[in-house]
Amino acid sequence: MFTTRPTLQGTFGMVSSTHWLASQSAMAVLENGGNAYDAAVAAGFVLHVVEPHLNGPGGEVPIIVAPADGDVQVLCGQGVAPAGATIAHYRGLGLDLVPGTGPLAAAVPGAFDAWMLLLRDHGTKPLADVLTYAIGYAEDGHAPVERVGETVETVRELFETEWTSSADVYLPGGQAPRPGELFRNPALAATWKRLLAEVAGAGDRIAQIEAAREVWRTGFIAEALVRQSARPTLDTSGEHHTGTLTATDLASWSAAYEAPATYDWRGWTLCKAGPWSQGPAFLQQLALLPPELPAYESAEYVHLLIEGCKLAMADREAWYGDAAGAADVPLDDLLSETYNAARRALVGDKASCELRPGGPGGRTPRISEHARVVTVDEPGSVAMGAGEPTVAKRPSDAALSPVPGEPAVRADGLTRGDTCHLDVVDRWGNMVAATPSGGWLQSNPVVPELGFPLGTRLQMAWLEEGLPSSLAPGRRPRTTLTPSVALRDGVPVMAFGTPGGDQQDQWQLHFFLAVALRPDVRGGLDLQGAIDAPNWHNDSFPGSFHPRGMRPGSVTVESRMARGVIEELRRRGHDVTIGDTWSEGRLCAVARDPETGVLSAAANPRGMQGYAVGR
Repeated sequence: MFTTRPTLQGTFGMVSSTHWLASQSAMAVLENGGNAYDAAVAAGFVLHVVEPHLNGPGGEVPIIVAPADGDVQVLCGQGVAPAGATIAHYRGLGLDLVPGTGPLAAAVPGAFDAWMLLLRDHGTKPLADVLTYAIGYAEDGHAPVERVGETVETVRELFETEWTSSADVYLPGGQAPRPGELFRNPALAATWKRLLAEVAGAGDRIAQIEAAREVWRTGFIAEALVRQSARPTLDTSGEHHTGTLTATDLASWSAAYEAPATYDWRGWTLCKAGPWSQGPAFLQQLALLPPELPAYESAEYVHLLIEGCKLAMADREAWYGDAAGAADVPLDDLLSETYNAARRALVGDKASCELRPGGPGGRTPRISEHARVVTVDEPGSVAMGAGEPTVAKRPSDAALSPVPGEPAVRADGLTRGDTCHLDVVDRWGNMVAATPSGGWLQSNPVVPELGFPLGTRLQMAWLEEGLPSSLAPGRRPRTTLTPSVALRDGVPVMAFGTPGGDQQDQWQLHFFLAVALRPDVRGGLDLQGAIDAPNWHNDSFPGSFHPRGMRPGSVTVESRMARGVIEELRRRGHDVTIGDTWSEGRLCAVARDPETGVLSAAANPRGMQGYAVGR
């Protein structure tokens, strides 16, 4: 079949990420003798520089670590709610949702410490070696992709009148970043150079990494983050608020390892982050599939996946979160055959417009009052706009967009916020998948001393007591970030993931099934063909981003989907929107054949910036 580019194959190393500079930086680390983890850390910091509208050091990152000679682990770089982030505090400010922007939405930043743990425990390179690429692009400049400048333009007035520290970085001389012209972030470069200078005398490689972690948590970086949280900031509520982040919050949190959530399907074992993420929704969608599947890409096949996704996402809404105990997130029951057989029976020939959480183990589901069921035709029903993160706006700009807090966007959605992804496999068989996000340039004002903003992940927590995803001090907000690793016979064979907010585990499922169900190419997995295949998503569940709306019964498909399939979906009651030819999904993937040692990689052509490299 036709693909936009080949699935790469080689034996030395493979990288795929959402930006070519991150991919090539990771490959440079591999060429210089580093392993997959060294390469991933270097790429992660480059993504902060070249995709600042999609991620930053003040954000978060879940990482799945798959060593060639060890167990798969999840490295959680999702920070928790600060001690002062109580429901009572937010309600006392007159809020019924956590704002989509500003310091009230900031969790403890988690990305930096997670990258440091990955480098300390699994890498081989000194910190200075892996930071050199990010420092170079921040100090000497890089040619930005179009979306950086487009995003800045959507918040120009806000930056110029309110978030002036952001204007200093992203509107130098009043000019937004433009493709083909070098864009620099000298403040960010200075932050990393000062960090390296302060830890240079700490001792060996491990000691320097530990010293860097302390600088982040208690040194000049922590001090600047706390000062920024205390500055009154205009957010999506239309009011100025200060945040709750304190020095104690920063000093007392660190990234940590945990076992992955897993599910076995037709000889594959899929590994995801736990129910503090939406990762198990991918596993539930697999568990909901019947033993015999309809023909690939047929209307019946697409309908089955859409309806299964609705059921899994309804369970996400009722059961997922960083709750107090395992009984609050009954994952074993949610993935059991008995439970999913009963849920599978709910899928009929027609599209459902209901939000139908189940009762695993006889429990009674409960969802947020805000997550009410609305029909597509009900006045005031809110579309999530593809489930992407909120972009900061002044209240006067609300008329520009059908969704409060989102930018006025082009028809192709190019100015929406989003996320990044990267995958690496090295010649020794080590594999890593990571989905960095948060700390977007449009999420909070740039911390003037540091060159990057705080994140806004707390917007995913409900301001209602008693839910697994309720806001609570020390609790992780339920994130949409969800990298994947797939095993065969207990051996890691594929790492993959995508940006896309609530769509991540829809697009990833479609990709995985395309890999698993279709013929191989060149004796290996058809990664590029699976990425290029026409994709789709639905918004029939409460979105994770402010203002947390939904469009029951909606399905958005790429125009490349067969006309007959689209017509049959509409006949079945789906409210189908036909998107652009290449608009759905931004997947990355790498793989390794354990029998031959052949490595492979592929990247998303949509948006013309994802790239795979390797040899």
